[in-house]
Amino acid sequence: MTDPMPDDAQLRAALDRVRTEVGKAVVGQDGAVTGLIIALLADGHVLLEGVPGVAKTLLVRTLSRTLRLETRRVQFTPDLMPGDVTGSLAYDPRSGEFAFREGPVFTNLLLADEINRTPPKTQSALLEAMEERQVSVDGVTRPLPNPFLVAATQNPIEYEGTYALPEAQLDRFLLKLVLDVPERDAEVAMLRRHADGFDPHDLAAAGVEPVLGSAELAAARAAARRVGVADDVLAYVVDLARATRRSPSMRLGVSPRAVAGLLAAAKSWAWLTGVERVTPDHVQAMLLPAWRHRVQLRPEAELEGVAVDQVLRSIVQQVQVPL
Repeated sequence: MTDPMPDDAQLRAALDRVRTEVGKAVVGQDGAVTGLIIALLADGHVLLEGVPGVAKTLLVRTLSRTLRLETRRVQFTPDLMPGDVTGSLAYDPRSGEFAFREGPVFTNLLLADEINRTPPKTQSALLEAMEERQVSVDGVTRPLPNPFLVAATQNPIEYEGTYALPEAQLDRFLLKLVLDVPERDAEVAMLRRHADGFDPHDLAAAGVEPVLGSAELAAARAAARRVGVADDVLAYVVDLARATRRSPSMRLGVSPRAVAGLLAAAKSWAWLTGVERVTPDHVQAMLLPAWRHRVQLRPEAELEGVAVDQVLRSIVQQVQVPL
């Protein structure tokens, strides 16, 4: 006899425990942990941006352990070929036939490290996997595991020898999460753990425990999709999107896919906070991570030192909020 599926309150409590378990290994990145959980609930992908050494890889590995998900890591380099990511046909001398050998994309949580270091041809190989959740090789389509999330990292400082992601690929990421250097107290706490013998390669020794599995995660995702949205909140999201397209600082506003993505993220955040309907507060909370990578500033705005987040915040202040 199987155990009954937890209810919404129990699922929310379990995901809160996930944040606690991840905090045993990763210090000072609570916002990024929550963002990754929201992306999983909304069935989206995440772009992680931060300087080297802020625990981007450790964050993804630890999260996958707490959720009992399979994870693989690919270091993107200029010589990486599309088949190195998706898989390819290989000759089997025993059978005398070609057989498909799965690439690292066949996993639940794929860490695409420094994705902007590989050429566009290899980047585009990831595009079908991200959007269609499948891989096509030699005319055969193979579905990817469910859930499937790509967490791609970028170094925001070093651009020499990199290939900027095109707008079409950036638009496939639900959220862009910025990992900053931890605050002083958090960095001291992190250093204390290392002084006490913490090994980032041995999460079990660090006391990180699995919390829930794919079945419970699927139930949580279904519950998040059931969160209600009033018509005036939907209109508010559209008004925000149209404001990005009219902004004098913007060369490119958000797409309709970005509008749907913001709504999905807001619904997931509303469910995590225990609210049955999306409010403008949920929309505003998710707007920066959902849209900061999908818009482009005009060159003159960049020369003036204007930041994308700054423009988006001003748009939030200007668009009328439904009562």
